[in-house]
Amino acid sequence: MTPLFGRYAFLAPGPKDLIQIAIVAVGGYYVLRLLARTRALQMLSGLLVLGALYVLARVFDLALIRYILEQVFKYGVFAAIIIFQPELRTGLARLGQRRFLRAFSRVEESDIADEIVEACERLARANMGAIIAVERQVGLEEYAETGTRLQARVVADILVSIFLPYGPLHDGAVLIAGDTIMAAGVILPLTQFPVADKSLGTRHRAALGLAEETDALVIVVSEETSRISLAGRGSLEQGVSAERLREALQGSASVPAPA
Repeated sequence: MTPLFGRYAFLAPGPKDLIQIAIVAVGGYYVLRLLARTRALQMLSGLLVLGALYVLARVFDLALIRYILEQVFKYGVFAAIIIFQPELRTGLARLGQRRFLRAFSRVEESDIADEIVEACERLARANMGAIIAVERQVGLEEYAETGTRLQARVVADILVSIFLPYGPLHDGAVLIAGDTIMAAGVILPLTQFPVADKSLGTRHRAALGLAEETDALVIVVSEETSRISLAGRGSLEQGVSAERLREALQGSASVPAPA
């Protein structure tokens, strides 16, 4: 038996092989987490089906099907870049983030969080609907183009005034980047996934849509129920308290809340 094991000893993984396997495994896990709950995951499933079909075509020597699939795969790389462009952009942005830089702005984040929480509480008490998106690592510039550009500091009074009924900007979303209100009256993409709760309106669906495409934290104030909801990472958490909202804005609590 010893000569047999010696013959295939080269197959035993060395330290470098183990390191590479670990890197690939972590990378694969990261990609799957990035694609989770996105349309790209459905597209990836379709590509896997084509890959399995190609393997069967080779095994059973189906020349025509194999030739067609080879042509599809030849140009499929360019198509994949276009199809997965939003996910690639989001992934690269998250990969390049530097969390340690956030420590220097912790005090300022606390002040901004207080202003946003106060505005949401006042809007809820007045039964005024609102949707506020807070930018994180992934920029929201492309969405700002659909609304009216503003360069105002985040203040509760300004946020409340934007969502006053019959105002020119009250129907759209407000985008916040750092300590600045960058745009108002913004049109956000609606979620592409079925929503189990049929009572959710357009604002909630738009919040989910943005949370699926970016890592933004999206706050919704319902004018029907006066409840505050949080959307993040493609999920929606309803009926959040002021303290829970403050913790999420300051980054000291996960979104959505752990079960």
